[in-house]
Amino acid sequence: MPRPAGQWTFRLWRTRATAQSTRRPLALTAAVSGSAIVAAATATTMTSKDEAAVTPAAAAPLLGPVSTASSSPGYVTSVAKIAGRASIPDEASSNPHHVVGSGGRVSHFKNPYPSWSNPVGFVSMVRNILWPLITGDLKQPDTTPPTVPVVTPQWLPERFPESYASSSSSSPGKLRATWLGHACYYVEFPSGLRVLFDPVFEDRCSPFTFLGPKRYTPRPCAIADIPTIDAVVISHSHYDHLSHTSVLEIQKSHPDVQFFVGLGLEKWFRKSGLKNVTELDWWEDAELTVQVTDKGGSSNGDSNGDAGRPAKGSGSGSTRSISARVSCLPCQHTSARSLLDKDTTLWCSWGVKSGGRSVWFGGDTGYRAVPRLPHGVDDYGPEYEALPRCPQFKQIGELRGPFDLGLIPIGAYYPRAAFSAMHANPFDSVEIFRDTRCERAMGIHWGTWALTMEEVLEPPRVLREALKRRGLPETGVFDVCDIGESREF
Repeated sequence: MPRPAGQWTFRLWRTRATAQSTRRPLALTAAVSGSAIVAAATATTMTSKDEAAVTPAAAAPLLGPVSTASSSPGYVTSVAKIAGRASIPDEASSNPHHVVGSGGRVSHFKNPYPSWSNPVGFVSMVRNILWPLITGDLKQPDTTPPTVPVVTPQWLPERFPESYASSSSSSPGKLRATWLGHACYYVEFPSGLRVLFDPVFEDRCSPFTFLGPKRYTPRPCAIADIPTIDAVVISHSHYDHLSHTSVLEIQKSHPDVQFFVGLGLEKWFRKSGLKNVTELDWWEDAELTVQVTDKGGSSNGDSNGDAGRPAKGSGSGSTRSISARVSCLPCQHTSARSLLDKDTTLWCSWGVKSGGRSVWFGGDTGYRAVPRLPHGVDDYGPEYEALPRCPQFKQIGELRGPFDLGLIPIGAYYPRAAFSAMHANPFDSVEIFRDTRCERAMGIHWGTWALTMEEVLEPPRVLREALKRRGLPETGVFDVCDIGESREF
């Protein structure tokens, strides 16, 4: 069987004796959390919830507009790709992350730097996860409630700051970011732009409805509860970041929404019936425009560039224009939704800038490949300080930063020998925060599904340790929050 991409979570169940004292044998299930496959030791027929293999198309010419939506009254969205790639590292012009197959077409993608290794194979699984679980040296995390608090999200009452400034505790001119669990964040820009990152609202992050990692914290809201979504940004194709059901529901609830995806993934969206899709390679950019018909009241723009700029007329019924720069940026990870499409779609981080404010979304990424070490050994100690670090985050900070807010993964990292190349731990996350030149950050990729073996509340604790080691405040710079909670920046 081909080795699937992603990370493996092993769960061992031994059924208790029944009243008749019958006992079933040990059953082993290996879930490719956030990836493609759920394989059971017992015979199981694979039936994916959505399309299996996606082959990347050749890169489209950078000419726009490429996507326009106008089915809903009130606002219209459009996207234009920006020709060429400005402000890129020297080596990026040769696309070292592309693997070119027959006919000169890109067949799949790779991580091009020494900071990457791919230890998630059979031998690594047995050595680093399965055998330690059997011997008791590795324990599954306890997800018994209470774990992470969940609160009901509170959205801004209107798009534009002057509409709610006198009736809301929110501060006009600030970003408002609401954590909806795992890697999903809803960001309200002061320009009026509304962006949703990596939405997965299902109970399981798996190709199956009956098997795979299950939520241990409830979702804080339904998709239909979110008042406005102008753009959905997808980091990669793993099931904990891309849900077929969720994107279809978003399209139904918000028909004007624009989807932004990495190379190769547009085809999957179009096969799913979604048309407003923009596919980008690393270091490519697109311009998103939202034309909003004002319901009435002031249509004055503010001094923040495009923030609510009047486009036509003034006063009641005028049209206001919001614009945003959406940038596809690198990270270190993998992709797959089945056995057949390993690394055929690109994994990405993203930058979004609108109205003079900016967000960097890390999605899912590793930073360094750490070898197998004795328990308790610090992999940031002097012996391991020279381990290669992914250079792309410093490139992002130097060429596209600084950012007002970073949404940076902090969870799903243990055992490190198995997961470090693709999943940052909090010490990595603090380095990524510094490299990308984010002014503030919030931790993502934790608190929702037990994908790996660290305790579910460990990431925030280790994050505070990592900040302290770097001489940074333990709170107020790089924080975590309750699921459903909003913070302003």
